[in-house]
Amino acid sequence: MNKEDSHKEKFKQALISTIKVISGDLKIEKDPKKNKSSQNFNFFELDNLNSKQDYIKLRAETDSEALKIKFSNINIYKRNLPKNTSCKALYDIAEKLRYETLGKKMLKGIYKNLQENYEFQTSIKRKDQLKSKEDVKLSEAFELYMLQNLFGLKLNSLSKEILSFWEKDLKSSIDEHLEYFSENLENQEAYNSKFSKILQEMDIFEGDDESKNDQNDEPNDENSLNQNDDAENEGQQEKKREEESQSGLEADHDFNEYKLDEQLIDTDSEKQSSETVIQKDNLISNDKDYKIFTTEFDEIAKAENLENIEEITKLRKSLDHQLVSFQDLITKLANKLQRQLLAKQNRSWEFDLEEGLLDSSKLSRVIIDPYNSLSFKKEKDLDFKDTIVTLLIDNSGSMRGRPITIAAICADILSRTLERCSVKVEILGFTTKNWKGGKSREDWNKKNKIKKPGRLNDLRHIIYKSADVHWRQSKKNLGLMLKEGLLKENIDGEAILWAYNRLKKRKEERKILMVISDGAPVDDSTLSVNSGDFLEKHLKKVVKVIENKGDIEILAIGIGHDVSRYYNKAIKISDVQELGDVMITQLSELFDNKKKFH
Repeated sequence: MNKEDSHKEKFKQALISTIKVISGDLKIEKDPKKNKSSQNFNFFELDNLNSKQDYIKLRAETDSEALKIKFSNINIYKRNLPKNTSCKALYDIAEKLRYETLGKKMLKGIYKNLQENYEFQTSIKRKDQLKSKEDVKLSEAFELYMLQNLFGLKLNSLSKEILSFWEKDLKSSIDEHLEYFSENLENQEAYNSKFSKILQEMDIFEGDDESKNDQNDEPNDENSLNQNDDAENEGQQEKKREEESQSGLEADHDFNEYKLDEQLIDTDSEKQSSETVIQKDNLISNDKDYKIFTTEFDEIAKAENLENIEEITKLRKSLDHQLVSFQDLITKLANKLQRQLLAKQNRSWEFDLEEGLLDSSKLSRVIIDPYNSLSFKKEKDLDFKDTIVTLLIDNSGSMRGRPITIAAICADILSRTLERCSVKVEILGFTTKNWKGGKSREDWNKKNKIKKPGRLNDLRHIIYKSADVHWRQSKKNLGLMLKEGLLKENIDGEAILWAYNRLKKRKEERKILMVISDGAPVDDSTLSVNSGDFLEKHLKKVVKVIENKGDIEILAIGIGHDVSRYYNKAIKISDVQELGDVMITQLSELFDNKKKFH
């Protein structure tokens, strides 16, 4: 074992000892698989300890997890868990700071570790825009508010500025109860229940209420029988309440209303060979501001069924011809991404084994003492999460020409690259079937032009490549993006929900949604009979919910336009030639961002 490995091993042992002492759980072992008492505790990843701050961060996270084991009762937590997504996120922050504040009072060393880590984290916060509430996530402001008022952290000027957008709202709801929370830090039941009640009564959340979801969720047969047969049994009722609380972890926003009834049918309105998927139910019951006049004429179509094989082959050749001039640049970037990903998947060693490769660093022990046994080592795979990436590409008329060509080329190259690294890739597009409203508009005209009808055009969502289909089988489809007659209007909010729902059904552990667009959602037919910000408001709301929910990572690349007002993670590029570099850089950063503690 070299000096660095020896140092890291000693540090790991020190952390394990610390956890045992703080938590009082002496059964915690070095091997996380054996930690039955702490199943949710993700142990130490020491490969990225490159600076003093990395050590401070890991020590603080270790202390926090140990305090969680000692002071946080999972049953009490679940019993008081709000069903609202945004409420749940704030509830988690409040509970975390409760047991950390208890730890702060318990030992000065814990306080020092937590304080140093929080001070560093707040010092590196970066915001490109701080103009309105839209630029700051509520959860981010809430954490700063609780750190300042409960934990006692002194905020820097940037943190104060971030907090200022939400401070008035938070003060009006929480300030008068701060003394109660401080007095009941050791009483988790009182603390959790009070916080849960306050959060659910706050009026700053936008339609995330899940309380009406139960009627949409059909329980399985066994649960139904249990709940019906034992409805009067007090113990069973308690169990039911806990199950409902647990469901709040998964059923955050009422996205069930967005579920697509994907039924393959033939339609007279398309070519006979066209296999379309009708989107029948695409409403949010909680979202009263966003309406859809009709979904009758919407479709989700496979790319290969929108044109005949000859035309698709011709378009693919055209794409290949244009790809030549960018091939070297984008391929170099793609190879860079591939090297990074492959390096992450196989770069760690297990030592002190009975068999494997001879560990030459331990031979000196055998020379000094011949009775010492030989030591062996073996390369092991790191925990590289199963991953799927969805590329959702704006197929609007404004993307025509160079932007859509570059988008198609980058999608093509990235698909090949990521598949070589065992990362599933899905490529989707969104547009409308017609200009000026199509059949939806005609239907509206026939029905006496009701006021504010909501979305008034026929959606067309396109599957260029599904996640389970190899790139070679779908490569021709990408050329379809170059067909000018395909590119019409863009209704981004519903397209993102469609992509989100497809991703949500996947079994992969990590899910990434990358949106490529050239600006705001536009549909002349819809905007002519609704408010001018009708589509923009819906897009913002959808993205906000997905970001707060956190089960899928979403980022956006704006071509020639700043889309950061819609997405928390957004990059603007002025030249479409930058797209390949930006896409790969962003993905590299995502894959490099290891979450150590959850």
